[in-house]
Amino acid sequence: MAANYLEAQEGLSRKDFFYRIKVCRKESRESGLWLRLLEIGPDLGVKGERDALVREADELKRILCAIAGKDDTGD
Repeated sequence: MAANYLEAQEGLSRKDFFYRIKVCRKESRESGLWLRLLEIGPDLGVKGERDALVREADELKRILCAIAGKDDTGD
């Protein structure tokens, strides 16, 4: 996701910027999914860390959704 966000910042056009932001949004959803599917065993410290990462992925997704919502190109 980070590489696509950097690419969005260097976007060649407004359309390119929003395309890359939407790719980032998709990747943040996928990251959250893989983290939720991760079997961590009985270690509560690892579970806490995983849960924090899931929350962070969700926060990033919400931020990217807000940015993508400003796209008036209709894509």
